[in-house]
Amino acid sequence: MCNLYSLTKSTTAIANLFRVPHNRAQQVDPLPAIFPGWSAPVVRRAADGERELLAMAWGFVLLQDGKAPRRVTNTRDDKMQSRFWHNSFEQRRCLVPATSFCEPHDGRKPATWHWFALKGNEPRPPFAFAGIWQRWKGPVKKGGENVELDVYSFMTTEPNSATSSINHERSPVLLTTDEQRDVWLLGTPAEAAALVRPIAGDSLAIVQEGFEKKDLLGARVPTGSLL
Repeated sequence: MCNLYSLTKSTTAIANLFRVPHNRAQQVDPLPAIFPGWSAPVVRRAADGERELLAMAWGFVLLQDGKAPRRVTNTRDDKMQSRFWHNSFEQRRCLVPATSFCEPHDGRKPATWHWFALKGNEPRPPFAFAGIWQRWKGPVKKGGENVELDVYSFMTTEPNSATSSINHERSPVLLTTDEQRDVWLLGTPAEAAALVRPIAGDSLAIVQEGFEKKDLLGARVPTGSLL
């Protein structure tokens, strides 16, 4: 699973890549670390069919008796038919812009964090997580007042040859081309479901590892970490 990622590009760069009209792009600051419950940029189709870039809160809200509501950040591909996810996948798919994602190494204490990014001609080429969203009406804290906000989650699937060396359970679904992103936003549920698969392991590199929970651009790539 993925509970930490970054987006270090400007609003203009994000809008250009994801073909969002600039008058539909909310200004956002670069975010070297994004945690569950935080607000971060998401691209979705507006009611008139145009794309828009706006901030949403990361994590669907799951109410728990006697406990604080839980933020569910990842949608498992083997549980897409659950009522918790199904309508959002069918009707409200979105793109979650990112430049890297982070996984802790299984079984290590204290945890060491490994930041994965796409290989490319620039540091941290941007991509999108395959996301879904919904409007939440209710509390987000134990005993808290009801609120109304848009929340998002993104798909996870089996790990690939790169991520399995760190996390043996799940890996996020990455969309790296215009064609993939168009299908995710505009295609049928069956066409979108066909994109829920691991990305090739050799397309990723570990760009940072250690105890830092922010993606520090320009950090030296550790020896042996290219995958």
